[in-house]
Amino acid sequence: MANEYNEQELVKRSKLKALREKGIDPFLTQKFIRNYDSESYKDAYSKYTKEELHENTDQIIVAGRIMAIRQTFGVIKDFTGKVQFYINKKTIDPETWELFNDYIDIGDIVGIEGTPMKTNTGEITVKVKKLILLSKSLKPLPEKFHGLVDEEERARRRYVDLFMNDESLKTFVTRSKIMTQIRNYMDSNGFFEVETPVLQPVLGGASARPFVTHHNTLDRNYYLRIAPELALKKLIVGGFEKVYEIGRVFRNEGMDATHNPEFTTIEAYQAYVSMEEIMTLTENIIRNVAESLNQLKFTYKGVELDFSKPFIKKNMVDFIKEETGVDFNEIQDDAGAIKVAKEHKISLQGHQQNRGHIINAFFEEYCEKKCLEPTFVYGHPVEVSPLAKKNQKDPRYTDRFELFILGKEYANAFSELNDPIDQKERFESQLKEKDLGNEEASEMDDDFIEALEYGLPPTGGLGIGLDRLAMLFTNNETIRNVLLFPHMRDEK
Repeated sequence: MANEYNEQELVKRSKLKALREKGIDPFLTQKFIRNYDSESYKDAYSKYTKEELHENTDQIIVAGRIMAIRQTFGVIKDFTGKVQFYINKKTIDPETWELFNDYIDIGDIVGIEGTPMKTNTGEITVKVKKLILLSKSLKPLPEKFHGLVDEEERARRRYVDLFMNDESLKTFVTRSKIMTQIRNYMDSNGFFEVETPVLQPVLGGASARPFVTHHNTLDRNYYLRIAPELALKKLIVGGFEKVYEIGRVFRNEGMDATHNPEFTTIEAYQAYVSMEEIMTLTENIIRNVAESLNQLKFTYKGVELDFSKPFIKKNMVDFIKEETGVDFNEIQDDAGAIKVAKEHKISLQGHQQNRGHIINAFFEEYCEKKCLEPTFVYGHPVEVSPLAKKNQKDPRYTDRFELFILGKEYANAFSELNDPIDQKERFESQLKEKDLGNEEASEMDDDFIEALEYGLPPTGGLGIGLDRLAMLFTNNETIRNVLLFPHMRDEK
């Protein structure tokens, strides 16, 4: 079916054809060397008066996308910002004037050679001597005042969103700074960055429904990893003492404001420490990011956050008692837990008919949304923590914590289970849950069990969701706005 172009697109394509007929390449392939970007040019020449620049003959070479044209003035935009240019028919060659007047459109990417000047209003400008078309735009830009504002359209056409919306570009620059800061912090504290496989033969490392793919040569299915956890712990067995990985993980689950099928995490593991040291590490990582962005104190969704203060710490069972009056330390069996769940109208699936899952369900229903300030919640039941070490004082619980901010989980961490016999029993319990309909249950990982049999030192592990962290520090309320290319439903 033939493409249908609107009137603006037809005009642009007619100009494209005419340029080619004149022997002008509308898509320059050779490099274009600039001596300034918008920001550095303004920094260098804003200090001069209009009169001082009138006599200045310095050569200025800039490039960018034309965002506006009004008579003989225009504005180009590059990565650092915008700069105005002025073109005078009397002071340039006829070919440059013809190119500008007859063939250049808003949206085109151009190179400009000229001299510095200031307008009567004091705006720093480039006086054009030569204009070079670097790339012809064949699509009209969104209308200036009512353009790309719809969040779904912005996410679908991120390439347009980035040059139309300064705040969007700023968001992704900040996201990059967050990643860099975390890497710098980890590296400076003796952690080694590693890479582990995305294709995994066994489902494990977290509780999530996986994506499945097929390897043709080996003729077998693989999972896209839901977490790098087990591979990273094998490296601790192998002799690394501090490792981390920043990378994508994949979970075949729903999409909403805080969930995308693929997302970025950091997982870190340190030998010879317990949950308490990892709690400190988590707090320090996030505080370090906040400090680097000058955002130790700020407001998000109307809530005042202060990352300079120590994070709150709450035991899960005590927290539930505080909010509901139910004390699960006094409920010793599954039957009693099921009874109190029914009394509180807590809906349970088949694999959740036990005390541990019910404790977790109570927390999610009554407590999670109360964690507005940064809050560590610890003491998770064994049933919902298949990779965490049992608490020595009360083996019904594990040495595990989650970090919540504004009612959302930001981190998950624990003292790693290093007893291979206990770990095998936990995997077997997960297999039973899978038979009861838990699509997020782990599988038996014999290779990981064998690795533990060689000896895993006492180890603390941590995972932080970096997309949510980016949302927090860029004041975005949906994960789509901090992912360059989020997954979207098909356009209707």
